[in-house]
Amino acid sequence: MDFTECYQHTCSAVALAARERNHRLVRRLIQKGYSIDVRDNRGWNALHEAAFGGAHRCAQILLRAARSKSQSRDYVNTLTHDGTTVLYLAAEQGHLSLVQSLLQAGADVNRVNNDGASPLFAAVDSGHRKVVELLVQEGSEVNSSHSTSGWSCLHQATFKGHAEVVSFLVGVAQLDITDDFEITPLFVAAQYGQRRCLELLAEAGADTNRQSHDLATPLLIASQEGHLSCVTALLEHGADPNLYCSEDAWQLPIHAAAQFGHISILERLLPLTDRACDRQVGKVSPVYSAVLGGQVDSLQLLLRAGYSPDAQDCQAFGFPSPLATFLCSQFERASQVHSLVRLLLKAGAHVDGGLYSKCLRLRQHSVLALLLDHTGLPSGGHLEEMLACSLEKEQASSALDWLPLLLQAGLQPSLLLHPVLFEKVESDVINFLLEFTNWSLLPPSLLASLYQRRVESTWKPRPHLKSLPPLCHLCRLAVMNVVGSQSLASKTFVRQLPVPVLLQDYLNFADVFRAHDLPKQAEQEGAGSQGQ
Repeated sequence: MDFTECYQHTCSAVALAARERNHRLVRRLIQKGYSIDVRDNRGWNALHEAAFGGAHRCAQILLRAARSKSQSRDYVNTLTHDGTTVLYLAAEQGHLSLVQSLLQAGADVNRVNNDGASPLFAAVDSGHRKVVELLVQEGSEVNSSHSTSGWSCLHQATFKGHAEVVSFLVGVAQLDITDDFEITPLFVAAQYGQRRCLELLAEAGADTNRQSHDLATPLLIASQEGHLSCVTALLEHGADPNLYCSEDAWQLPIHAAAQFGHISILERLLPLTDRACDRQVGKVSPVYSAVLGGQVDSLQLLLRAGYSPDAQDCQAFGFPSPLATFLCSQFERASQVHSLVRLLLKAGAHVDGGLYSKCLRLRQHSVLALLLDHTGLPSGGHLEEMLACSLEKEQASSALDWLPLLLQAGLQPSLLLHPVLFEKVESDVINFLLEFTNWSLLPPSLLASLYQRRVESTWKPRPHLKSLPPLCHLCRLAVMNVVGSQSLASKTFVRQLPVPVLLQDYLNFADVFRAHDLPKQAEQEGAGSQGQ
């Protein structure tokens, strides 16, 4: 049976009259012998109805009837099925005069319901200051726990933002009382943006730096939730922005503001935060928080304020640098990654050569494109590692995503002429790669692979690949051999050559990219920049 919904057919005649505040009918029914203590499906009797509806005269009649039978104290403390008292209902609804009458009749001021809530807690929750004052005056326990998490009345008043109630309670309650998670009322005010309540608590002497069980401070939670007015109030009342909020001593309020993109709060905290967190070993730069939170504006603000784009080796998160986070984290939008990586690179972030192969393996091709555009190809062992990764069979299905990037960055095409690659990739990939070579002089091993694929009908060469390369293409390859593939891939270098623009574009293999419907990276970068 539902104990919260009232089933009309279970209510007694006296209870219905009390609900309607009809004191004359209540009196007549009692005189006719009707019971005053019939319960409905919720366990409510007539006095509960009177208390809830503020029917003071009905309640007085009911109490007199109970007193005549020497049952007044028991009757006034009757419990519903969920343990709710008559006094609780009257206090919850703010019926001050009725609360006074119930107390005079012997109502238990500290009786709690099944949820552990007392009449005082109910009055506090509803914001009835006069009732709260009366109940405290009559002996209600102010500092008791009244919820499953151990909240006191001061916690609840602060949570609801009842500043008038809080202004009274700070004079009679324990200010820094904690719940099961060692959270104080002031912490609750900071968490839920109750600035006025926070000020009342702080001015009364509450500790603005009191930490919860996980070491979070009120300033940290206010920064996380974006409550600028609470952050300002906390700082004005002595909150420490450099009090670490984690066991390994790295988390500060500035990290929360950066992670959640609360720019106004971040601006407030920047000049107050110790810069040891920037690059110091064992700490974590807020740059990591901004990047992991996908917060472009936060990152921009931190870099503009002088925070290092390289931060420090972050043992807490397992990242060697902020750039490396893009290879291990999921971001909602590709534009976020594009903007964040561009900001880090523009600020001078060091590009570790090992990132290239990781980009390939994790199929982070957008990050790979940005690294290549900014820094170019890796060298030495890192280049060999990237080439080895590109020949792994797992890369075959995404070759059209990474192969154009490597070639337009100036990778020597001959480095990719490997049977393993030719055996796995799609037909279009082979055709694209051959466009950068003298396809009439391929090694026998590659010719054998191509022959086998043609037999199997897994490679369909473009028509011109069945003939000898044209002279202009051979000349283009000759120029590449002289100046180097990386130089020829550079539009800046090609534009300096004393030949017409049409030939410059040809040397840059622009015709190949158009023929395969693949935009040049410069064009992709331009589109990405416009979207920022």
